Amino acid sequence: MPRTSPKDVDAVYFADCAARSFFDQVANKWAVMILTILAERPTRFNAFMRRLEGITHKALTQALRRLERNGLIARKVLATSPVAVEYSITDLGRTLQVPFAAVYDWAIDHLHQIEEAQQNYDARQSSH
Repeated sequence: MPRTSPKDVDAVYFADCAARSFFDQVANKWAVMILTILAERPTRFNAFMRRLEGITHKALTQALRRLERNGLIARKVLATSPVAVEYSITDLGRTLQVPFAAVYDWAIDHLHQIEEAQQNYDARQSSH
């Protein structure tokens, strides 16, 4: 069987590719939902916890840190009693609104086909 050489592989598939790293860190359900919420208005940590059903404190903390590290959100400590933290979307983060909306619209437009494919797959698996 022929082995592929590095020349045969697109750079985007390399483990150290910046785009691949971005997808690993940002293109997940929590990040998309967080950015969608922040597109509406700045939001505090506990407000995220209330809105994002199923997210854990740890998962939210990790997602917010990744988004901040990638320049997609900003974190601001508020001088309140007790101290609060508010997150807002950056200009760079706003540039993701159009592609995320396109993927969301695609999913809604094709939801019936996706569900049908899942049912067909599950039926095939259960017959084995």
